[in-house]
Amino acid sequence: MNILTEIAQIYATLTSMIIAGVLNMIFVKLPICKALKKPMDCGKCLHDGKRLFGENKTWKGFFGMIILGGGSQVLWGAVCSAFPILEAQNQLIAVHGNSFSLNLNIGLFFGFAYAIFELPNSFIKRRLGIMSGKTDKGFKGALFYVVDQIDSLLGVVLCLSMLCHISFLQYWLYILVGFFTHSAVNLILYALRIRRNI
Repeated sequence: MNILTEIAQIYATLTSMIIAGVLNMIFVKLPICKALKKPMDCGKCLHDGKRLFGENKTWKGFFGMIILGGGSQVLWGAVCSAFPILEAQNQLIAVHGNSFSLNLNIGLFFGFAYAIFELPNSFIKRRLGIMSGKTDKGFKGALFYVVDQIDSLLGVVLCLSMLCHISFLQYWLYILVGFFTHSAVNLILYALRIRRNI
């Protein structure tokens, strides 16, 4: 299998999570479900005087990602069903088939993993004094730029590997392609003023 085929499989398999991530970013900014727009750490600080996760990790974003993950996976499953060339490249469909209930459960599972795997990164950044939604300079800034692009993806691809038994090399190819895709999407969202920073 050549690299272009591998990349086609990656996009055919995980485009739903790209869609869910973008939709969730928009959802968090909309003036709805205000009761959920509360920090997951409830404003608590640890013994170091710094927040656990910070203001940007809210219950609205957490539950939004799970629900939109389920919805996006169902929608993407329908798109793949309409276009056999996509369905043939989708690794999840190749192993598990393409049904509403299966897509919904997988999407909810992926959405949960996406949201959970963002939290350790936020926890570490607060310990290092990097404020919510901010970046740093030098090596630390470059390192966390990379981590910011792949933290959620590490969880999603881990779940995918449980469902499809992808190889170690495939796992890291998913992460690499995801890094560049996430960076490109962030640039577009920044240009559209949906994101406050790159």
